[in-house]
Amino acid sequence: MTTENMTNVLWNSIQQGKHNPEELRGKLSVEQAYGVQLAILDRYLAAGEELAGWKVGLTAKAVQKQAGWHEPVFGFLLASGHRPGGVIFDFASLINPGFENELCLTMGKPLTGPDVTLEQARDAISHVAPALEIIERRNGSPLEMALAVADNNQQKAFVTGPDVPLADLDLGVATVDVNINNVHQETANGVAVHGTPIASVQWLANKLGHFGRKLEAGQRIMSGSFTRQYGINHEDSVESSFDPIGRVNAEFR
Repeated sequence: MTTENMTNVLWNSIQQGKHNPEELRGKLSVEQAYGVQLAILDRYLAAGEELAGWKVGLTAKAVQKQAGWHEPVFGFLLASGHRPGGVIFDFASLINPGFENELCLTMGKPLTGPDVTLEQARDAISHVAPALEIIERRNGSPLEMALAVADNNQQKAFVTGPDVPLADLDLGVATVDVNINNVHQETANGVAVHGTPIASVQWLANKLGHFGRKLEAGQRIMSGSFTRQYGINHEDSVESSFDPIGRVNAEFR
């Protein structure tokens, strides 16, 4: 099938509330999957959605081990998926949900690959916020990575706390404490994300350049998780505190 044909199959499936069309299983390369993902994004934009930014996934070794994959991936963020800290989600509306503990980086200036350096990436970032990515594990088990990439890499929503200036913050030594229902789960730090979450922006700018796209000023970038993915159950409350950046929380009712 052509990219257009594969996009039609997945788009029609998504409109029906399905995300795992049998016609595409085992049929896509990862390169083709990115082409489908970006074509799906263009359909959302044509339908009136707004691009808020991008996500980088599979940055932490713990998450790569869970997925059986050993390189980062990217997806898009729609403005309609952005939620403030303290949001209450309708649990019944989510498909096999989970969350990841991330930083959300705001671009202060555009960045175009393919030869972006780490220093250029840092210079282009203006602010950082504590964040949760709400994911849906909607592509079945075992996970087929190419189909997951085409279906926007499990992205459902992103929750952010207050922004703070990046200034001289060293995001590689930032730490997160994860709590579910007031029970501490783990502590992790930013070195798990490529050594520093800023490297996610560098990688993303260069990867998008391969597809003729770039990072724009004002876009928000989810860095990739400091930790493994956590599942979410009905009535869960989640709070993640990022030192020295701030805290973010969400509930599922």
